[in-house]
Amino acid sequence: MKIGLSSDGNSLTDHFASNFGRCSYFIVYDSTAQEVRTAYSNTAQNAAGGAGIQAAQSMIDNQVETVIAPQMGPNAWNVLKGANIKVYTGITGSIQENIDALLAGQLTEMADAQGVGPGRGRGMGRGQGRGMGRGQGRGRGNF
Repeated sequence: MKIGLSSDGNSLTDHFASNFGRCSYFIVYDSTAQEVRTAYSNTAQNAAGGAGIQAAQSMIDNQVETVIAPQMGPNAWNVLKGANIKVYTGITGSIQENIDALLAGQLTEMADAQGVGPGRGRGMGRGQGRGMGRGQGRGRGNF
């Protein structure tokens, strides 16, 4: 099985990158041969837009069957799912630790895109008008 991973570097000892579309490198690992097939720079990491789609397309071009990513936007998600590529959430650690966790069945397959989209209102105010009224209201104009 060919596994695509987002990475901060180009080796198995490098750290797993926190953002799929904006990572520095991609590593394609062949679990059957137990070796890195390719490691390459993410040319879309500084793109103004469409980085996730370009990243997903590079996984398709490298014929991966599985991608490990900590989070993924809906556009990249749709491209990968359209190509029948499974996407798993990764763990903090090295590329090798993520490969080992996947092969041991310890990673979770993503059910949908993660990491972007509308907020969930988990801030302190939760959108309920709790600004504490500190404007002081001293405008004494004539109405």
